[in-house]
Amino acid sequence: MKKFLIILVFLSTCCTLLRAQVGDHRNDFAIGVNGGYVLSNITFQPEVSQAFHGGVSGGLSFRYICEKYFKSICSIYAEVNYASVGWKEDILDANNQLVINNVTGLAEEYSRTINYIQIPIFAHLAWGRERNGVNFFVNLGPQFGFYLSESTKTNFTYDNALNTTPTRSNQVIAQDSMAIENKFDYGIALGGGIEYSHPKVGHFLAEARYYYGLGNIYGSSKRDYFSASRYGQIVFKLTYLFDIVKTKNNNIK
Repeated sequence: MKKFLIILVFLSTCCTLLRAQVGDHRNDFAIGVNGGYVLSNITFQPEVSQAFHGGVSGGLSFRYICEKYFKSICSIYAEVNYASVGWKEDILDANNQLVINNVTGLAEEYSRTINYIQIPIFAHLAWGRERNGVNFFVNLGPQFGFYLSESTKTNFTYDNALNTTPTRSNQVIAQDSMAIENKFDYGIALGGGIEYSHPKVGHFLAEARYYYGLGNIYGSSKRDYFSASRYGQIVFKLTYLFDIVKTKNNNIK
């Protein structure tokens, strides 16, 4: 239900942007590439102690500018990205010391990397120069993720971790042996950044973005272990766009 509500709200926003035309009409379309770094974790319930998992994100970017309303440049912006996200466990005892595994003699480490095709679709609002100079922008809209693969990096097995569980400050370890159940992810993303444009070169964007997941990677019914297992992601991203179609207006700056 939440997924469809997100889609309906966003489509309504897009239709408003495309049909309003109470400002100055635009018909600018640009495509390009983006790349960045993602810090992610997962909100588990019961809670799992974590540090941030680091991974890369990159792919194709698309932007259609439809209108300038007073000083606001109104656009639809989307990406198709490959992204490596997941979680990294912070395995400590009650004294905030590393937990030493009884079998390996090493401090226990565990991280899970989950690879997705991510498709964010944003209402993109900017203030400042359109074609020659700097503007500031915000992005807001839904993001959808399609599972590709997963991998685990650890220095212990689930069985010998059971021996050290009583010494951990957080004793939840069920997630260590569970494969991802829900292969479709969805949520809401909000970002902000700065853009520099040159009429003959293109557009350069730098952005910081936060993604709040609404879907769970594991089952969340009463018979499942986790009642929540949702992503949180902080993304730092650079994007380059070049114009394919531009509105013919010599007064646009």
